[in-house]
Amino acid sequence: MLQEIFESRATQMLVTALLAVPLALVIALTKPGMGEMITIGMLVLLVAFLFPLTGLYLIVISMLLGPEFEVGGQSLGGGAQFARGLTLRLDDFLMLLVGCAWLAKIALVRQSRQYLQTPLNTAIAYYLGASIIATLIGVLVGRVRPFAGFFFLLKYYEYFFLYFMTVNLVTDEKQIKRLVTVSLVTCFLVSLYAIFQMASGQRASAPFEGKEGEPNTLGGYLVFMLSIVTGLLTIPGASRSRVSHAVLLLLGFIALQATLSRSSYLAAGVVVVVFMAYISRRNPLLLTFVLFGMLAAPLWAPESVKNRVLYTFTQKAQEGEQFRVGGVKVDTSTTDRLRSWQEAVNFWKKSPLWGNGVTGGPFMDAMYPKLLADVGLLGIVAFGFLMWSIYRLARSALEEIDDPYFQGIILGFLLGFVGMLIHGIGANTFIIVRIMEPFWLYAALIAKVVHLRSQKSVGKEERPSPPEFNRRGSQLGSVPA
Repeated sequence: MLQEIFESRATQMLVTALLAVPLALVIALTKPGMGEMITIGMLVLLVAFLFPLTGLYLIVISMLLGPEFEVGGQSLGGGAQFARGLTLRLDDFLMLLVGCAWLAKIALVRQSRQYLQTPLNTAIAYYLGASIIATLIGVLVGRVRPFAGFFFLLKYYEYFFLYFMTVNLVTDEKQIKRLVTVSLVTCFLVSLYAIFQMASGQRASAPFEGKEGEPNTLGGYLVFMLSIVTGLLTIPGASRSRVSHAVLLLLGFIALQATLSRSSYLAAGVVVVVFMAYISRRNPLLLTFVLFGMLAAPLWAPESVKNRVLYTFTQKAQEGEQFRVGGVKVDTSTTDRLRSWQEAVNFWKKSPLWGNGVTGGPFMDAMYPKLLADVGLLGIVAFGFLMWSIYRLARSALEEIDDPYFQGIILGFLLGFVGMLIHGIGANTFIIVRIMEPFWLYAALIAKVVHLRSQKSVGKEERPSPPEFNRRGSQLGSVPA
């Protein structure tokens, strides 16, 4: 009864009118700039309360198209990591507003016991638990500043909340397809922006990333999204607009080259190899075209890309030590990364079991040594279990679901998953929000597809649903908290 009352049109209009009165007072009594910000926030909150899925669409759009600003620094403490500042972005605030509206609504309509239990919940809980325990111990022994550790924990793992919110807000397959379309349109706009930067002589990065930008972040995002498009184009019948997807693949590929990100090139190369292995028996003709394209890369690749790759091994001797890998001298940038790996091992030795805590170790552009230094062996094991759980979910879904569209999405996700694992060698891939938000969005959509399909089969066979997809508020409800 209470749910029907809150979902009625009259009640929604009444709530809107009641919120309009205090909002008008706030605008009248505050400065113009502050009043505008509060007004926008209240409007987003209202939209998210009345139409939760619309708020989710806004988050998807703002993942790469939302502005950001940096706060913090040495003045706020927190060691080497916090010295670079804490970056806040529009989607951080949108997720906060939409999440609060969603939680408030399900509390009001008495749906708090209807959180969906997915196969990833346990693995996420273990990984979060390992990170929180390591950080708390780091605070107790003085290696982590409480303020820095707390906010970086929130920042690093906010995409888990996006996962839970998406799984519970989406109710049917049409909504899943719309979210995928919105994310692909966002990728199209980002690719155009990157190509525009390349035409103006700049190294491409995502929009609104400040003066320096993060080409490596854009590269990782493009590798993942292009993998999704590749999956849609590979599975027969998956794409209803093959021309549009082919154009997006071409533009995204050009934008990826414009990033000049060697970690992204390596990830993309491994994705292509895995893709070739997948199609080797299914489509030999396509395999032949891809193989010839790979072999002809020195002919069609832009000069800037070839120089960027060769620079790794052909940089002139510089002052200071340059490492040798397999007898080959590498450039100073790669040397700095390898040296940071050594530093991470030294930090890890101080606390090998649970690490130094988030922000307790050194800052480095490499995921795995950073994990080792921050959360130790326990965190590495929890992270490995999480990655295995993601792979197992997607692999089983690819085998069980017979819908071509969703098969294309799942295949693309698996390709992108491999790419992100490789990308993590030269970047903090799994804590970069602009990469992880799309990644966990698609993980949630796949989990939801599996759940919806299991419900259909349950309805046909009249048997209870699989226990891993039962709605149990006590388990999933505890994870976001």
